[in-house]
Amino acid sequence: MAESNDNTNVKETNSETVNDKEAQDSLEKLSEEELQVKLDEVQNLVNEYQEKVIRIQAEMENLRKRSERELSNAHKYSIEKFAGEILQVKDSLELGLCTEDIDFEKLKEGTELTLKMMASVLKKFDIEEVNPTGETFDPNLHEAMTMQESKEYPPNTVMHTMQKGYTLHKRLLRPAMVIVSKGQEGE
Repeated sequence: MAESNDNTNVKETNSETVNDKEAQDSLEKLSEEELQVKLDEVQNLVNEYQEKVIRIQAEMENLRKRSERELSNAHKYSIEKFAGEILQVKDSLELGLCTEDIDFEKLKEGTELTLKMMASVLKKFDIEEVNPTGETFDPNLHEAMTMQESKEYPPNTVMHTMQKGYTLHKRLLRPAMVIVSKGQEGE
């Protein structure tokens, strides 16, 4: 078996040598002018490929710069729509403060309407309220301010929400500050 592989290798080497020799003989047969023409053709191809590479590099650099600019603008102006919506809420609050006749009921009604407007803006931008009163304490969404004994609530339950939390696209924006129930002394 080893001998057949050696024979095959010898045959391949011989055929390569013959092909190289034929190529060399054909080049020798070409005149100097023909060789110069072939050399010029090859040089033109090289120049053409070099120009293409330079153009591609320039395009890539322009693309990189444009992408950086667009990303920078996206960061700068990402809250533009939100800002436009929240300005309406600000306008409503300012309008309520400009009223000369301060009637508590009208002030309360205007504040409720403004709060509804604000809730609508938050909902539009997928900002959700976290108000966990009565729910099981979740340290991923809630921040326990204190623990109190309670007969009304089972242990580790949110008894009172001191400050609501918020999520933005299901990601925590601010945890809810809560009071959590604990078991009775002696249990």
